[in-house]
Order: sequence, then structure tokens, then C-alpha cells
Amino acid sequence: MSTPDDLRIRHAVPADVAPVLAFWREAAEGTSISDDPAGVGRLLARDPEALLLAERGGTLVGTVIAGFDGWRCSAYRLAVHPAHRRQGIATALLAAMEDRFTALGGRRVDAMVLEANTRAHGTWGAAGYIREDRWRRWVKPV
Repeated sequence: MSTPDDLRIRHAVPADVAPVLAFWREAAEGTSISDDPAGVGRLLARDPEALLLAERGGTLVGTVIAGFDGWRCSAYRLAVHPAHRRQGIATALLAAMEDRFTALGGRRVDAMVLEANTRAHGTWGAAGYIREDRWRRWVKPV
């Protein structure tokens, strides 16, 4: 998968786990209970095409998790390195994610976006996503 400029979008492989975790510590907002080698490794083992990476000149500049369980399309961990923001990387990642979901027969994308991350709200809104106020996320670690 490529875009017209020097940005390359590809699926993560097991060798990417440590660099992705380091990238998220620098570029992502918030943390997840699954932000560890075992969590990302399970994601790649379960769905090898779910974690999309954007690279420029061999450097990781963005990520998104495009999870599909056969029922729902779920987006997580859209992150772009601070030095590479506002260059179309998030747009390219979202397009690749949506292409994946369309190919899998997905009908609607649910994106996990932190309430306090207002910069992300603008990114998702500009891509045509709307906030769904009728639903709340309920969680329980297991």
C-alpha cells in the first residue's frame, strides 16, 4: 500500500512490536492495558493485517489499528509523530483503514477517541466521523 508521495503504509510484523510501543509512548495520547509486547503480539497473531504503519524514509511516522471481528469495524491507536503532523499522514492511514474494512465487508467504523484529546476530535471530524453521544464505553479488566 502506498500513497502518491513518499509515504508508505504497510501491515506491522512481529519485529515491529518494540518500535511501535516506543512510538506510541512518544506520539500517542494516553495508554492502554494492552500496550505491552504480549498485547501487541496477540493482536498481530490474531489479525496480522490489523495494525497499519505509516513510514517515511524507513521511519515510523504513524499508526492505526483497524480491528474487525466479523461484526464491527473498530479503530484504535491513530497516532502521528508530532514532527510529522499536518502532512496528510492521518488521512492516508484512515483511508487505508477504511479500504481494509470495505474489503472485509464492514459497514460502520467505531473509533476510540479520548474525550480530552481535542486535537484528535478535529482529525476524526475532518475525516467525516461524528461523535456518537448515545453510547458509552463500559470496561472491566479481565
